[in-house]
Amino acid sequence: MPPRKPMNDEPCPVARCVGLIGDRWSLLIVRDAFDGTRRFGDFQRSLGVARNILSDRLHKLVQAGILETQAASDGSAYQEYVLTAKGENLFPIVVALRQWGERHLFERGERHSVLVDKRTGKPIPRMAPQAKDGAVLLPAATEVRKVS
Repeated sequence: MPPRKPMNDEPCPVARCVGLIGDRWSLLIVRDAFDGTRRFGDFQRSLGVARNILSDRLHKLVQAGILETQAASDGSAYQEYVLTAKGENLFPIVVALRQWGERHLFERGERHSVLVDKRTGKPIPRMAPQAKDGAVLLPAATEVRKVS
């Protein structure tokens, strides 16, 4: 099998993003970080992932600037993983995946979690790409242009 092209040489933004955070564990770590998980042991308990895999993914997310480590907020000897501004910019991606899953992967009435606005307690509105005038953009109304 030919060697894989490094993702940082890939001209497609989607391919680069998937190369960085597209595996199951990385995305679920980011999801849990948005939900307030900060410690290695808490990630492990939540995800049920092997220690070596979790350690590898956390290291990669730190190296990529998505997470950073800091001293534990309770003053203990532990370190915590927190989202950076770059990591917080992944929020729309996590929300889009969540909303797609809610819409297509659950039977009517099947139990699942829902993302709500803390101020209102109501589920957040569906996300959709919009044109400058606010109109919803459908796939047929867009095209990819290569930037030189």
